[in-house]
Amino acid sequence: MTVVKKEMNPIPDDLHSKKLFELTYEDTNKCIQCGYCLPVCPTYKMMGKETASPRGRINLVKMAAERKIDIEEHLAEPIDLCLGCRACEVACPVNVPYGHILESAKEVITEKQTKQNHIKRQGKIKKLVLTKLFPYPTRMRAVGNMFWLYQALRVNKLVQKTKIIEKISPSMAQFEKVLPKLESPTKRNQIGQVIPAKGTKKARVGFFIGCIMDGLMYKINRQSIELLSLAGCEVVVVQEQQCCGALHSHQGMNKEARGLAKANIIAFEKSGADYYVNNAGGCGAMLHEYDHLLDDEPEWKERARQFVSKTKDISQLLVQFGPLPFKKDWEGIITYQDSCHLRNVQGIIEPPRQLLKSIPGAMYIELKSSHMCCGSGGIYNLLHFEESMMILDDKIKDILSTKARTIVTTNPGCLLQMNLGVERTPSAVPLRSLHLVEVLAEACGL
Repeated sequence: MTVVKKEMNPIPDDLHSKKLFELTYEDTNKCIQCGYCLPVCPTYKMMGKETASPRGRINLVKMAAERKIDIEEHLAEPIDLCLGCRACEVACPVNVPYGHILESAKEVITEKQTKQNHIKRQGKIKKLVLTKLFPYPTRMRAVGNMFWLYQALRVNKLVQKTKIIEKISPSMAQFEKVLPKLESPTKRNQIGQVIPAKGTKKARVGFFIGCIMDGLMYKINRQSIELLSLAGCEVVVVQEQQCCGALHSHQGMNKEARGLAKANIIAFEKSGADYYVNNAGGCGAMLHEYDHLLDDEPEWKERARQFVSKTKDISQLLVQFGPLPFKKDWEGIITYQDSCHLRNVQGIIEPPRQLLKSIPGAMYIELKSSHMCCGSGGIYNLLHFEESMMILDDKIKDILSTKARTIVTTNPGCLLQMNLGVERTPSAVPLRSLHLVEVLAEACGL
């Protein structure tokens, strides 16, 4: 007697598994489980288990799409523990789109948790901040102004002494200590302002101010604009621009991310700029992928593609329109920590290094682990502080081995993470962390 096996239809029944199947199942099947991603994955290196690796997470997404495991019970935690550095995409020999799989899984997990009201208090606060604060530049500027006053009146010293923040959130207290000293808000460039090029005008660029950069690191924005002007660019601080949407996308809030993307496309189209420039690797990566984010909306697809084609990191334009007029010799060794999203998503590796090597007097030493994530991961270091610090401590050991006096980054999250690493690690060699723009501005005498 011949037994005929009935093939199981892998298309699931329930709403969330069905959506996960539609979004990612085909992509998960591209993974050949070869393991090339394992050596470059910081969470696998730290935890040493398969569910903390890219191929392990891909397999879990596939099983959840097939309804073999529960989305919330078995998938949510491994996905949440991923840094999203996407080094695995670069290492993958068959080009598995891990970033798409990860963001799709986060979107479905968030939708299911919201529907079942399983979002914890921390998650509700996070969603409130992302929907009511970050999309509004004026509100972010107000936060920055208040923090400047908080520092100027030395209230921060009292708060640190009494450990008020530490009682609420130990991780937040650590980062509060290492936030850079803010300059007066009166020096912040105004939205809509046009800064003329110094000398011959080579291009008109629309400047993306970002959220954290404009709220708490606007000195770097001001210096970025001055450097672009020195390089021959007319700079317009684009009106009506919004948050890039990266943090929303990373937290599974794709609807909100799409809305922000559309608002930015409209705003920057109006600027008449030849290029759209940013100085934050994470923001740049999100702007760089607007065409993928809006790929299924025909009325936006081509506009998004045009937007992406004009989007540049500041290092690219400073190399393209350089050399910069350096006025000071640099003292000591410089090393560089790649922003994961600048390197792995945008593919920008050499321009920052080229600029650092061009500074008179600087001795550049390559950091052997520069391609590995520092553990910042957007707000990962706040949500998963202990795991993040384990990754950071390894990174600082590598930095100290270079004998560098300056560690350079290209992303605000990375900069704060490096600041904390310096704070946590006593060193015989004085060490400071700076954004690439700060180093170049100092060498140019700005």
